[in-house]
Amino acid sequence: MAKDTLLVLSGGMDSVTMLWEYAADIAAAVTFQYGSNHNMREAACAKWNCDHLGIEWYEIDLAFIGKYFESSLLSGADAIPEGNYDDENMRSTVVPFRNGIMLAVAAGLAESRGLKKVMIANHSGDHAIYPDCRPEFIRSMGAAIADGTYEHLTLVAPYTNLTKGEIALRGKKLGVDYSHTYSCYKGGEHHCGKCGTCVERREALEYAGIILEND
Repeated sequence: MAKDTLLVLSGGMDSVTMLWEYAADIAAAVTFQYGSNHNMREAACAKWNCDHLGIEWYEIDLAFIGKYFESSLLSGADAIPEGNYDDENMRSTVVPFRNGIMLAVAAGLAESRGLKKVMIANHSGDHAIYPDCRPEFIRSMGAAIADGTYEHLTLVAPYTNLTKGEIALRGKKLGVDYSHTYSCYKGGEHHCGKCGTCVERREALEYAGIILEND
């Protein structure tokens, strides 16, 4: 069966796990440069994993997001709050409608390449803070993508109801090397261990019994 899927690949734990789990279906992956603190480090990880699996990789510039949108994720390391994802201050890391924009571009790219599906690696831990990761959004965006493309492309989001720990367990079974993923919202050489995404990453790795040196 021919590969028919385009994956939105950030280079973080979740989308890299999805890349490995569904490699038999994924024809290409796309990473977006939108001006976040950690964008460049994530993109390097995305490329590494695609190269390792022999999957075509696209990188698309969405610099207008960093220029015009408001989010602490776009405002330098010092703007990133510390604490758990469910803390109210983590709302400052929301990049307004980021997934909607990225999925719209991905759908156009997928149809241009003759592909049938677009995949995204949202998960249940994102639901509390990020509106464009919730099941309702995925359903609505999926309908828009299907209605807005000649071939009625399908949006696939198989991790929607999984926790990050459950995703890490899948990755462990697949042999994913999580040292070639990046998550820290501050964007430093090493994960800070204090921002919401670092805390969530550490808890997920611990849940799966994965130990990374110098993370």
